[in-house]
Amino acid sequence: MNTKYVKLGLGIVFDALGYVSFLIPGIGEFSDIIWAPVSAWLMTKMYKGKAGKVGAIFTFIEEALPGFDIIPSFTLMWLYTYVFKSQEQVVEVK
Repeated sequence: MNTKYVKLGLGIVFDALGYVSFLIPGIGEFSDIIWAPVSAWLMTKMYKGKAGKVGAIFTFIEEALPGFDIIPSFTLMWLYTYVFKSQEQVVEVK
């Protein structure tokens, strides 16, 4: 199996875990205290280099701020890495 699709699957799972805080009002936001640094660490492990670091900072902030959990940061990072960035490289070659 292609690793890019494994990353997509994991990213969707991680984004879904980020939505868990919406299931338990009040207590759910407390879970973000734990999930924010974990998700940032996972982002740096999945995506290396500068993009992974920027993605980790974005994910940490998105998970730490109340109400922003709805943003699918792992899926967006996958799209950036494998769709938008790939198209940018194709355009530069021409």
